[in-house]
Amino acid sequence: MQTVDKALTPAARRVLDVAGKLFYDNGIHAVGVEWIAAEAGVTKKTLYDRFGSKDTLVARYLRQRDERWREHVRDIVERGRTTAPERRLLLVFDALEAWMDQVNPRGCAFVNAHAELPDGDHPGRQVITEQKQWLLDYLNALAREAEIRNPRRLAEELVVLLEGATVVRTAGVVPAAIAAAKRAARKLIADA
Repeated sequence: MQTVDKALTPAARRVLDVAGKLFYDNGIHAVGVEWIAAEAGVTKKTLYDRFGSKDTLVARYLRQRDERWREHVRDIVERGRTTAPERRLLLVFDALEAWMDQVNPRGCAFVNAHAELPDGDHPGRQVITEQKQWLLDYLNALAREAEIRNPRRLAEELVVLLEGATVVRTAGVVPAAIAAAKRAARKLIADA
């Protein structure tokens, strides 16, 4: 995974931060570069000079959000380092719940973006795939640490629970979806 350039100019940082908020709150297609530039207090020329295109800006927004998500998950799981390894798998559900409460009220930014970016060649699609693959790999690593017999299968089951819980919670179908998914995960882990 490439990291977001920490050496962005102040104007580029404003553009990226504003674009991220606007894309998440309103949808990628609903937000034009004029809106982003106006909210960031820059010209469209500055936006294009710093990012080249709206597509590149979308990919950078997703990359930045992915980095924040990964850091958030790792922080919560690492705080549970003294917890039994199999219980650390459940901490990912706690991380998701905190993220949804604090950062993600409109659901998963990557699922939302995936729905808006049907072109498989869009630079944002690679970031979306990498984000989902990272979660699967991270759960697989935690399952291996817990000495689960088939860590990959458990990781696949857990990622489906996490993603499904995100969607049904966002839709308001099951407001306590993450807690329900965590209960199901607890059973899967015990049976593994």
